[in-house]
Amino acid sequence: MNTFSGTQVEPGRASTSVAVSAFDVARVRGLYPALGDGWIHFDPQAGAQIPGAVSSAVANAFRGFVSNPAGVYAGAAHTRGIVQAARIAVADLVNGKPEGVVLGPSREQLLDGLAESLSARLGLGSEIVLCRLDDDANQAPWLRVADRGGGRVRWAEADIETGEVPEWQFAELVSPATKVVAVTLASSIIGTVIDVAQAAQAARSVGALLVVDATNAAPYELLDIERLGADVLVVSANRWGGPQVAAMAFRDPSVFGRLRPINLDRTAVGPERLELGEHQYAMLAGLIASIDHLAGLDESSVGTRRDRLEQSMFGLRQYQQRLLFYLLNSLASAPQVAIIGRAERRVPTVSFTLPGVPAAKAAKRLADNGVCALSNVPSRYFAGLGVPEYGGAVTVGLGPYSTPYDVDQLVRALASLG
Repeated sequence: MNTFSGTQVEPGRASTSVAVSAFDVARVRGLYPALGDGWIHFDPQAGAQIPGAVSSAVANAFRGFVSNPAGVYAGAAHTRGIVQAARIAVADLVNGKPEGVVLGPSREQLLDGLAESLSARLGLGSEIVLCRLDDDANQAPWLRVADRGGGRVRWAEADIETGEVPEWQFAELVSPATKVVAVTLASSIIGTVIDVAQAAQAARSVGALLVVDATNAAPYELLDIERLGADVLVVSANRWGGPQVAAMAFRDPSVFGRLRPINLDRTAVGPERLELGEHQYAMLAGLIASIDHLAGLDESSVGTRRDRLEQSMFGLRQYQQRLLFYLLNSLASAPQVAIIGRAERRVPTVSFTLPGVPAAKAAKRLADNGVCALSNVPSRYFAGLGVPEYGGAVTVGLGPYSTPYDVDQLVRALASLG
Protein backbone atom coordinates (compact mmCIF):
# COMPACT_ATOMS: atom_id res chain seq x y z
CA MET A 1 0.00 0.00 0.00
CA ASN A 2 1.31 3.47 -0.86
CA THR A 3 1.84 6.08 1.82
CA PHE A 4 -0.28 9.21 1.56
CA SER A 5 2.04 12.19 1.62
CA GLY A 6 1.56 15.93 1.61
CA THR A 7 4.13 16.22 -1.18
CA GLN A 8 2.52 13.94 -3.74
CA VAL A 9 1.66 15.49 -7.08
CA GLU A 10 -0.94 15.11 -9.78
CA PRO A 11 -1.02 11.87 -11.77
CA GLY A 12 1.02 12.18 -14.94
CA ARG A 13 2.93 15.28 -13.81
CA ALA A 14 6.61 15.57 -13.00
CA SER A 15 7.49 15.12 -9.34
CA THR A 16 7.96 18.56 -7.81
CA SER A 17 7.65 19.97 -4.32
CA VAL A 18 4.08 20.95 -3.49
CA ALA A 19 3.40 23.24 -0.54
CA VAL A 20 1.06 21.90 2.10
CA SER A 21 -2.25 23.75 1.72
CA ALA A 22 -4.42 25.31 4.41
CA PHE A 23 -7.11 22.71 3.73
CA ASP A 24 -7.94 20.87 6.96
CA VAL A 25 -9.94 17.75 6.14
CA ALA A 26 -10.63 16.97 9.81
CA ARG A 27 -12.25 20.37 10.32
CA VAL A 28 -14.16 20.11 7.04
CA ARG A 29 -15.54 16.68 7.94
CA GLY A 30 -17.06 18.24 11.03
CA LEU A 31 -19.20 20.48 8.78
CA TYR A 32 -21.10 17.43 7.43
CA PRO A 33 -23.53 15.95 9.99
CA ALA A 34 -24.39 13.07 7.64
CA LEU A 35 -20.89 11.63 8.04
CA GLY A 36 -21.93 10.52 11.51
CA ASP A 37 -23.72 7.55 9.93
CA GLY A 38 -20.38 5.76 9.61
CA TRP A 39 -20.62 5.21 5.85
CA ILE A 40 -17.76 6.03 3.49
CA HIS A 41 -19.10 8.10 0.61
CA PHE A 42 -17.45 7.72 -2.79
CA ASP A 43 -20.66 8.60 -4.68
CA PRO A 44 -20.72 12.42 -5.12
CA GLN A 45 -21.90 11.99 -8.73
CA ALA A 46 -25.24 10.95 -7.24
CA GLY A 47 -25.13 13.94 -4.88
CA ALA A 48 -22.46 14.98 -2.40
CA GLN A 49 -23.14 14.95 1.33
CA ILE A 50 -24.96 18.04 2.64
CA PRO A 51 -23.15 20.45 4.99
CA GLY A 52 -25.06 21.42 8.13
CA ALA A 53 -25.13 25.09 7.08
CA VAL A 54 -26.95 24.19 3.86
CA SER A 55 -29.65 22.05 5.48
CA SER A 56 -30.16 24.77 8.12
CA ALA A 57 -30.53 27.45 5.43
CA VAL A 58 -33.19 25.41 3.63
CA ALA A 59 -35.06 24.65 6.85
CA ASN A 60 -34.99 28.29 7.94
CA ALA A 61 -36.24 29.37 4.54
CA PHE A 62 -39.20 27.00 4.71
CA ARG A 63 -40.04 28.30 8.17
CA GLY A 64 -39.65 31.95 7.34
CA PHE A 65 -40.13 33.61 3.99
CA VAL A 66 -41.43 31.26 1.30
CA SER A 67 -43.85 33.68 -0.37
CA ASN A 68 -44.88 34.51 -3.91
CA PRO A 69 -42.42 37.20 -5.04
CA ALA A 70 -45.09 39.06 -7.01
CA GLY A 71 -46.66 40.58 -3.89
CA VAL A 72 -46.03 43.98 -2.31
CA TYR A 73 -45.73 42.72 1.28
CA ALA A 74 -42.50 42.12 3.18
CA GLY A 75 -42.42 38.35 2.61
CA ALA A 76 -42.60 38.83 -1.16
CA ALA A 77 -39.77 41.35 -1.08
CA HIS A 78 -37.72 38.91 0.98
CA THR A 79 -38.30 36.16 -1.57
CA ARG A 80 -37.27 38.45 -4.44
CA GLY A 81 -34.13 39.21 -2.48
CA ILE A 82 -33.32 35.51 -2.20
CA VAL A 83 -33.65 35.02 -5.96
CA GLN A 84 -31.32 37.95 -6.63
CA ALA A 85 -28.86 36.78 -3.98
CA ALA A 86 -28.81 33.33 -5.62
CA ARG A 87 -27.95 34.88 -8.99
CA ILE A 88 -25.14 36.87 -7.35
CA ALA A 89 -23.77 33.78 -5.57
CA VAL A 90 -23.67 31.77 -8.82
CA ALA A 91 -22.03 34.71 -10.59
CA ASP A 92 -19.32 34.70 -7.92
CA LEU A 93 -18.88 30.94 -8.38
CA VAL A 94 -18.32 31.17 -12.15
CA ASN A 95 -16.91 34.72 -12.35
CA GLY A 96 -19.91 35.85 -14.37
CA LYS A 97 -22.66 38.46 -14.22
CA PRO A 98 -25.73 38.08 -11.96
CA GLU A 99 -27.98 39.33 -14.76
CA GLY A 100 -26.78 36.40 -16.88
CA VAL A 101 -27.71 33.64 -14.40
CA VAL A 102 -30.73 31.41 -15.10
CA LEU A 103 -31.98 29.32 -12.16
CA GLY A 104 -33.89 26.05 -12.27
CA PRO A 105 -34.57 22.73 -10.55
CA SER A 106 -31.99 20.72 -12.49
CA ARG A 107 -29.40 20.97 -15.23
CA GLU A 108 -31.54 18.62 -17.31
CA GLN A 109 -34.47 21.06 -17.20
CA LEU A 110 -32.26 24.07 -17.89
CA LEU A 111 -30.47 22.48 -20.84
CA ASP A 112 -33.75 21.15 -22.21
CA GLY A 113 -35.20 24.66 -22.03
CA LEU A 114 -32.16 26.14 -23.77
CA ALA A 115 -32.36 23.56 -26.55
CA GLU A 116 -36.06 24.25 -26.97
CA SER A 117 -35.50 28.00 -27.15
CA LEU A 118 -32.92 27.44 -29.92
CA SER A 119 -34.89 24.74 -31.76
CA ALA A 120 -35.99 27.05 -34.56
CA ARG A 121 -32.32 27.51 -35.53
CA LEU A 122 -31.51 23.81 -35.36
CA GLY A 123 -33.49 22.58 -38.32
CA LEU A 124 -32.54 21.06 -41.66
CA GLY A 125 -29.04 22.04 -42.74
CA SER A 126 -27.83 22.94 -39.25
CA GLU A 127 -25.22 21.06 -37.25
CA ILE A 128 -24.60 20.43 -33.55
CA VAL A 129 -21.27 19.22 -32.15
CA LEU A 130 -21.50 16.98 -29.08
CA CYS A 131 -18.91 15.14 -27.01
CA ARG A 132 -19.10 11.37 -26.52
CA LEU A 133 -17.69 11.74 -23.00
CA ASP A 134 -20.46 14.07 -21.83
CA ASP A 135 -23.43 13.14 -19.64
CA ASP A 136 -26.85 12.49 -21.14
CA ALA A 137 -28.02 15.79 -19.63
CA ASN A 138 -25.95 17.70 -22.21
CA GLN A 139 -26.58 15.27 -25.05
CA ALA A 140 -30.24 14.24 -24.98
CA PRO A 141 -31.79 17.74 -25.40
CA TRP A 142 -29.65 18.50 -28.45
CA LEU A 143 -30.23 15.06 -29.97
CA ARG A 144 -33.96 15.54 -29.52
CA VAL A 145 -34.19 18.93 -31.26
CA ALA A 146 -31.83 17.79 -34.03
CA ASP A 147 -33.94 14.70 -34.65
CA ARG A 148 -37.13 16.73 -34.68
CA GLY A 149 -35.83 19.42 -37.01
CA GLY A 150 -33.59 17.36 -39.26
CA GLY A 151 -30.31 18.79 -37.97
CA ARG A 152 -27.06 16.86 -38.10
CA VAL A 153 -25.08 15.82 -35.03
CA ARG A 154 -21.30 15.44 -35.13
CA TRP A 155 -19.34 13.81 -32.31
CA ALA A 156 -16.06 14.65 -30.60
CA GLU A 157 -14.55 11.33 -29.53
CA ALA A 158 -12.42 10.34 -26.54
CA ASP A 159 -9.21 8.40 -26.92
CA ILE A 160 -9.73 4.70 -26.15
CA GLU A 161 -6.51 4.35 -24.17
CA THR A 162 -6.31 7.59 -22.20
CA GLY A 163 -9.89 8.83 -22.13
CA GLU A 164 -8.68 12.24 -23.25
CA VAL A 165 -10.57 14.30 -25.84
CA PRO A 166 -8.06 15.64 -28.42
CA GLU A 167 -8.89 19.32 -28.77
CA TRP A 168 -7.87 19.46 -32.44
CA GLN A 169 -11.12 17.63 -33.27
CA PHE A 170 -13.21 20.72 -32.72
CA ALA A 171 -11.53 22.66 -35.54
CA GLU A 172 -12.42 19.78 -37.89
CA LEU A 173 -15.94 19.17 -36.57
CA VAL A 174 -17.14 22.77 -36.52
CA SER A 175 -18.34 24.13 -39.86
CA PRO A 176 -20.27 27.20 -41.04
CA ALA A 177 -23.44 25.14 -40.48
CA THR A 178 -22.64 24.60 -36.77
CA LYS A 179 -25.07 26.38 -34.45
CA VAL A 180 -24.22 24.78 -31.09
CA VAL A 181 -21.15 23.11 -29.59
CA ALA A 182 -22.03 21.30 -26.34
CA VAL A 183 -19.23 19.76 -24.30
CA THR A 184 -18.47 18.76 -20.73
CA LEU A 185 -15.65 20.39 -18.78
CA ALA A 186 -14.96 17.22 -16.79
CA SER A 187 -16.17 13.65 -17.17
CA SER A 188 -18.44 12.27 -14.45
CA ILE A 189 -17.13 8.73 -15.02
CA ILE A 190 -13.38 8.86 -15.66
CA GLY A 191 -12.54 12.39 -14.50
CA THR A 192 -11.00 13.65 -17.76
CA VAL A 193 -10.80 17.44 -17.88
CA ILE A 194 -11.34 18.76 -21.39
CA ASP A 195 -9.45 21.82 -22.62
CA VAL A 196 -12.39 23.69 -24.12
CA ALA A 197 -10.24 26.54 -25.48
CA GLN A 198 -10.12 24.99 -28.97
CA ALA A 199 -13.86 24.36 -28.88
CA ALA A 200 -14.40 28.00 -27.91
CA GLN A 201 -12.16 29.25 -30.71
CA ALA A 202 -13.83 27.03 -33.29
CA ALA A 203 -17.34 27.96 -32.14
CA ARG A 204 -16.53 31.66 -32.13
CA SER A 205 -15.17 31.50 -35.68
CA VAL A 206 -18.61 30.53 -37.04
CA GLY A 207 -20.82 32.31 -34.50
CA ALA A 208 -21.91 29.06 -32.80
CA LEU A 209 -22.99 28.90 -29.16
CA LEU A 210 -20.58 27.03 -26.86
CA VAL A 211 -22.47 25.30 -24.03
CA VAL A 212 -20.15 23.88 -21.36
CA ASP A 213 -21.54 21.55 -18.72
CA ALA A 214 -19.32 22.28 -15.71
CA THR A 215 -21.40 20.23 -13.26
CA ASN A 216 -18.71 17.59 -12.73
CA ALA A 217 -15.86 20.11 -12.53
CA ALA A 218 -17.50 22.56 -10.12
CA PRO A 219 -16.79 20.57 -6.92
CA TYR A 220 -13.07 20.42 -7.77
CA GLU A 221 -12.05 23.31 -10.03
CA LEU A 222 -12.34 27.08 -9.73
CA LEU A 223 -14.66 28.07 -12.58
CA ASP A 224 -14.17 31.15 -14.75
CA ILE A 225 -16.59 31.61 -17.63
CA GLU A 226 -14.45 34.32 -19.19
CA ARG A 227 -11.25 32.29 -19.13
CA LEU A 228 -13.01 29.22 -20.51
CA GLY A 229 -14.55 31.22 -23.34
CA ALA A 230 -17.90 29.49 -22.82
CA ASP A 231 -21.07 31.25 -23.91
CA VAL A 232 -23.10 29.20 -21.44
CA LEU A 233 -21.82 27.45 -18.30
CA VAL A 234 -24.06 24.98 -16.45
CA VAL A 235 -23.67 23.79 -12.86
CA SER A 236 -25.74 21.65 -10.48
CA ALA A 237 -25.47 22.43 -6.77
CA ASN A 238 -26.08 18.89 -5.51
CA ARG A 239 -22.67 17.89 -6.88
CA TRP A 240 -20.84 20.06 -4.32
CA GLY A 241 -23.22 19.57 -1.38
CA GLY A 242 -25.99 21.97 -2.29
CA PRO A 243 -29.68 21.22 -2.75
CA GLN A 244 -31.35 19.90 -5.90
CA VAL A 245 -31.12 23.14 -7.86
CA ALA A 246 -29.07 24.19 -10.88
CA ALA A 247 -27.89 27.31 -12.67
CA MET A 248 -27.02 28.26 -16.23
CA ALA A 249 -24.74 31.29 -16.58
CA PHE A 250 -24.55 33.29 -19.82
CA ARG A 251 -21.33 35.19 -20.47
CA ASP A 252 -23.24 37.85 -22.42
CA PRO A 253 -26.66 38.60 -20.85
CA SER A 254 -27.78 40.44 -24.00
CA VAL A 255 -28.22 37.01 -25.61
CA PHE A 256 -31.53 36.58 -23.77
CA GLY A 257 -33.17 39.10 -26.06
CA ARG A 258 -32.34 36.90 -29.07
CA LEU A 259 -33.63 33.64 -27.61
CA ARG A 260 -37.19 32.39 -27.82
CA PRO A 261 -38.60 32.51 -24.27
CA ILE A 262 -39.93 29.39 -22.55
CA ASN A 263 -41.44 31.28 -19.60
CA LEU A 264 -45.24 31.34 -19.77
CA ASP A 265 -45.17 34.95 -18.56
CA ARG A 266 -44.90 37.04 -21.71
CA THR A 267 -43.55 40.02 -19.71
CA ALA A 268 -40.50 38.06 -18.47
CA VAL A 269 -37.17 39.71 -19.21
CA GLY A 270 -33.50 38.76 -18.90
CA PRO A 271 -32.77 35.33 -17.41
CA GLU A 272 -36.44 34.91 -16.46
CA ARG A 273 -37.17 34.28 -20.13
CA LEU A 274 -35.56 30.84 -19.75
CA GLU A 275 -37.08 30.02 -16.35
CA LEU A 276 -40.17 27.83 -16.39
CA GLY A 277 -42.55 28.04 -13.43
CA GLU A 278 -41.83 29.34 -9.95
CA HIS A 279 -38.54 28.76 -8.20
CA GLN A 280 -38.02 26.49 -5.22
CA TYR A 281 -37.20 29.47 -3.03
CA ALA A 282 -36.01 27.54 0.01
CA MET A 283 -33.69 25.54 -2.27
CA LEU A 284 -32.23 28.80 -3.55
CA ALA A 285 -31.41 29.75 0.04
CA GLY A 286 -29.57 26.44 0.28
CA LEU A 287 -27.77 27.18 -2.99
CA ILE A 288 -26.41 30.43 -1.54
CA ALA A 289 -25.32 28.64 1.65
CA SER A 290 -23.59 25.90 -0.35
CA ILE A 291 -21.49 28.40 -2.32
CA ASP A 292 -20.61 30.18 0.93
CA HIS A 293 -19.62 26.76 2.27
CA LEU A 294 -17.24 26.23 -0.65
CA ALA A 295 -15.77 29.67 -0.03
CA GLY A 296 -15.17 28.76 3.61
CA LEU A 297 -13.42 25.42 3.13
CA ASP A 298 -10.22 27.30 3.96
CA GLU A 299 -11.10 29.02 7.23
CA SER A 300 -8.22 31.45 6.75
CA SER A 301 -9.57 32.75 3.43
CA VAL A 302 -10.38 36.47 3.31
CA GLY A 303 -11.81 39.07 0.96
CA THR A 304 -14.83 38.94 -1.29
CA ARG A 305 -16.71 35.69 -1.83
CA ARG A 306 -14.89 35.24 -5.15
CA ASP A 307 -11.56 35.83 -3.39
CA ARG A 308 -12.43 33.26 -0.74
CA LEU A 309 -13.55 30.78 -3.39
CA GLU A 310 -10.20 31.13 -5.13
CA GLN A 311 -8.29 30.47 -1.91
CA SER A 312 -10.51 27.63 -0.72
CA MET A 313 -10.71 25.83 -4.06
CA PHE A 314 -6.93 26.07 -4.45
CA GLY A 315 -6.40 24.33 -1.10
CA LEU A 316 -9.10 21.76 -1.82
CA ARG A 317 -7.62 20.93 -5.22
CA GLN A 318 -4.14 20.45 -3.76
CA TYR A 319 -5.49 18.05 -1.16
CA GLN A 320 -7.72 16.12 -3.53
CA GLN A 321 -5.08 15.74 -6.23
CA ARG A 322 -2.74 14.18 -3.67
CA LEU A 323 -5.55 11.91 -2.51
CA LEU A 324 -6.36 11.03 -6.13
CA PHE A 325 -2.73 10.06 -6.65
CA TYR A 326 -3.02 7.76 -3.64
CA LEU A 327 -6.34 6.35 -4.84
CA LEU A 328 -5.02 5.55 -8.32
CA ASN A 329 -1.88 3.89 -6.97
CA SER A 330 -3.88 1.91 -4.42
CA LEU A 331 -6.31 0.66 -7.05
CA ALA A 332 -3.46 -0.17 -9.42
CA SER A 333 -1.89 -2.35 -6.74
CA ALA A 334 -5.17 -4.15 -6.02
CA PRO A 335 -5.57 -7.51 -7.75
CA GLN A 336 -7.82 -7.68 -10.79
CA VAL A 337 -8.66 -3.96 -10.88
CA ALA A 338 -8.47 -2.38 -14.35
CA ILE A 339 -8.72 1.43 -14.30
CA ILE A 340 -10.47 2.99 -17.30
CA GLY A 341 -8.69 6.01 -18.75
CA ARG A 342 -5.46 7.67 -17.72
CA ALA A 343 -5.87 11.31 -18.67
CA GLU A 344 -3.05 13.57 -17.55
CA ARG A 345 -5.42 16.25 -16.29
CA ARG A 346 -8.43 14.98 -14.39
CA VAL A 347 -10.73 15.63 -11.49
CA PRO A 348 -10.81 12.97 -8.72
CA THR A 349 -13.28 10.61 -10.33
CA VAL A 350 -12.27 7.07 -11.31
CA SER A 351 -14.00 4.12 -12.98
CA PHE A 352 -12.67 0.58 -13.07
CA THR A 353 -13.65 -2.94 -13.99
CA LEU A 354 -12.94 -6.20 -12.22
CA PRO A 355 -12.58 -9.01 -14.80
CA GLY A 356 -14.91 -11.85 -13.92
CA VAL A 357 -16.78 -9.79 -11.32
CA PRO A 358 -19.90 -7.85 -12.40
CA ALA A 359 -19.83 -4.22 -11.32
CA ALA A 360 -23.17 -4.57 -9.55
CA LYS A 361 -21.74 -7.39 -7.42
CA ALA A 362 -18.68 -5.33 -6.58
CA ALA A 363 -20.82 -2.34 -5.57
CA LYS A 364 -22.91 -4.64 -3.37
CA ARG A 365 -19.78 -5.98 -1.66
CA LEU A 366 -18.61 -2.41 -1.09
CA ALA A 367 -21.98 -1.51 0.41
CA ASP A 368 -21.82 -4.56 2.68
CA ASN A 369 -18.53 -3.11 3.95
CA GLY A 370 -19.91 0.39 4.50
CA VAL A 371 -18.63 1.95 1.27
CA CYS A 372 -20.94 3.82 -1.12
CA ALA A 373 -19.96 3.58 -4.81
CA LEU A 374 -21.82 3.64 -8.12
CA SER A 375 -21.99 0.91 -10.73
CA ASN A 376 -23.05 0.73 -14.37
CA VAL A 377 -23.42 4.48 -14.85
CA PRO A 378 -24.98 4.99 -18.32
CA SER A 379 -22.38 6.30 -20.74
CA ARG A 380 -21.94 6.38 -24.51
CA TYR A 381 -18.20 6.27 -23.93
CA PHE A 382 -18.48 3.07 -21.89
CA ALA A 383 -20.81 1.58 -24.49
CA GLY A 384 -18.26 2.30 -27.21
CA LEU A 385 -15.55 0.56 -25.20
CA GLY A 386 -17.74 -2.46 -24.65
CA VAL A 387 -17.65 -2.01 -20.87
CA PRO A 388 -21.22 -3.36 -20.35
CA GLU A 389 -20.22 -6.62 -22.07
CA TYR A 390 -17.45 -7.07 -19.48
CA GLY A 391 -19.77 -6.73 -16.50
CA GLY A 392 -19.87 -2.97 -16.28
CA ALA A 393 -17.76 -0.50 -14.31
CA VAL A 394 -17.61 0.74 -10.74
CA THR A 395 -17.33 4.52 -10.42
CA VAL A 396 -15.94 6.34 -7.38
CA GLY A 397 -15.37 10.01 -6.71
CA LEU A 398 -13.77 12.02 -3.92
CA GLY A 399 -15.54 14.61 -1.82
CA PRO A 400 -13.99 17.33 0.35
CA TYR A 401 -14.56 14.95 3.27
CA SER A 402 -12.68 11.97 1.75
CA THR A 403 -9.57 10.67 3.51
CA PRO A 404 -6.74 8.16 2.95
CA TYR A 405 -8.51 5.89 5.45
CA ASP A 406 -11.54 5.86 3.15
CA VAL A 407 -9.34 4.81 0.24
CA ASP A 408 -7.83 2.00 2.30
CA GLN A 409 -11.29 0.72 3.20
CA LEU A 410 -12.33 0.78 -0.45
CA VAL A 411 -9.32 -1.25 -1.53
CA ARG A 412 -9.71 -3.75 1.32
CA ALA A 413 -13.36 -4.33 0.40
CA LEU A 414 -12.41 -4.87 -3.26
CA ALA A 415 -9.68 -7.32 -2.24
CA SER A 416 -12.29 -9.41 -0.43
CA LEU A 417 -13.85 -10.22 -3.81
CA GLY A 418 -10.93 -12.55 -4.42
